[in-house]
Amino acid sequence: MKRKLISGFAGAAVALALAACAGGVAHAANDATPAQQKRQMFLRGAELWPIYCNTCHNARPGGEFSPTEWNMILMHMRTQANLPPQDAKAILEYLKASR
Repeated sequence: MKRKLISGFAGAAVALALAACAGGVAHAANDATPAQQKRQMFLRGAELWPIYCNTCHNARPGGEFSPTEWNMILMHMRTQANLPPQDAKAILEYLKASR
């Protein structure tokens, strides 16, 4: 009986510790500065750009169009390629910043 009680307490302690760690990691990600968030978005866009764009055609370099033109192009391509909003936002950030 004592063993079951002790293992129950140990299990609860482990669960609480894991929950605290997970909350701390999520909290740390939300505490990123705007510059860090922008950098993360840029890196994510760099990963997604060739995946989505090379599926149908040769991907264009970021410097080929102005930021305003990229806004219009991405708005159109988002519907054509059925891009999730966060992926489109990341790709747009990458293309605008890579000029």
